[in-house]
Amino acid sequence: MPRVKRGFKARRRRNKILKAAKGYQGGHSKQLRTAATTVMRAGVYAYRDRRTRKRDFRSLWIVRINAAAREHGLSYSRFIGGLQRAGILLDRKAIADMAVHDPAAFSRLVSMAQ
Repeated sequence: MPRVKRGFKARRRRNKILKAAKGYQGGHSKQLRTAATTVMRAGVYAYRDRRTRKRDFRSLWIVRINAAAREHGLSYSRFIGGLQRAGILLDRKAIADMAVHDPAAFSRLVSMAQ
């Protein structure tokens, strides 16, 4: 039976994996087998963490809003509830940014929420 050399297709597949593994340390960027497993694992982490990032940022915004609201003598839940009763439709990202960068505007929000 004649030997199959696979030609440029196999080389293209290998180079694609090694290109994706560029910057990894040691054999993880040089050896095909370890590079392939590392690239696969990195893809799994990237997929998972694209979802986790959304949760992490939302919880960070909530922590920042809570800290700023407590400086004005209001808990987070009472502050958010007050905003909803007042009909103020701002998302947590905007409110947290306001709490960090524009405390005067945030204090006006707190007064509206009370």
